[in-house]
Amino acid sequence: MIRSMTGFASVGCEEAGQTVSVTVRSVNHRFLDVQVKMPASLGAIEARLKTLVQQRLTRGRVEVSLSWLQTEEAPREVVLNEGLLTQINAAVDRARGQGLVTGALSASDLCRIPQVLEVRTPAERESVGESTAALVERTLARALDALVAMRETEGRFLAADLEGRLTTLLAFVDTVEQAAADGQAALDGRLRERLAALPADLQQDPASVAQEVVRFVARSDIHEEISRMRGHVEHWRQLASGPEPCGRKLDFLVQEMNREINTIGSKAEGLKATELVVGAKAELERVREQVQNVE
Repeated sequence: MIRSMTGFASVGCEEAGQTVSVTVRSVNHRFLDVQVKMPASLGAIEARLKTLVQQRLTRGRVEVSLSWLQTEEAPREVVLNEGLLTQINAAVDRARGQGLVTGALSASDLCRIPQVLEVRTPAERESVGESTAALVERTLARALDALVAMRETEGRFLAADLEGRLTTLLAFVDTVEQAAADGQAALDGRLRERLAALPADLQQDPASVAQEVVRFVARSDIHEEISRMRGHVEHWRQLASGPEPCGRKLDFLVQEMNREINTIGSKAEGLKATELVVGAKAELERVREQVQNVE
């Protein structure tokens, strides 16, 4: 399957007095690079969020921006530091025995003593609860669904463009094959004419001369390279129609095609074949540039 590496999605969810917003952007990259920007209170689930992205995407630089807001007042709890209170009470008893203070500790005294009585929310004693983590993950999953849908839509345009370029490239290959065959035939004719024009005392065994001519002309044979080029195109189409992302494999096939075209250019006989090879290389370069956008 051909999917683009560029995309954007933004999703928000509100549940149980919490609001989570997730924005995902992706651009081209040789590998998968995931960056997550989020509040420090959600840091404990960063690895889980990156795993979610890695399960859905295989290539591209992906930036996830996440915000979390508690829209309803969180339940509060009163915490009494009994150990500290025991130590303070013992100190007051000692002071009372020495006549330094009078009376017992009152409720108002407890409220004024630092760290003895504390009112706090559960979020202040731990990063996030499992319900919050689950909400964040569901929101990210929805954002990734939207991102993948966008990448697939753009991928269909990429696939159409690449298929058109492959068709053009195959047309070049067909024409080069015929031009090279014509060039081989012309080379064979020229060699035989020149050998026939040699003085009789320089001419050797006709059968041996004919074999040498055939061997020399065979050096410009490109049937093997042409066959491999067509095989690469067929493999390309299988990958493009398959279910898996194929950008890296297509990138490798472009390298193989370029190697075959270079070999064809060095072996093909005739000026016309050389000109056609230049055109084929230019079209393949356009294919290579477009493949850099494929996941």
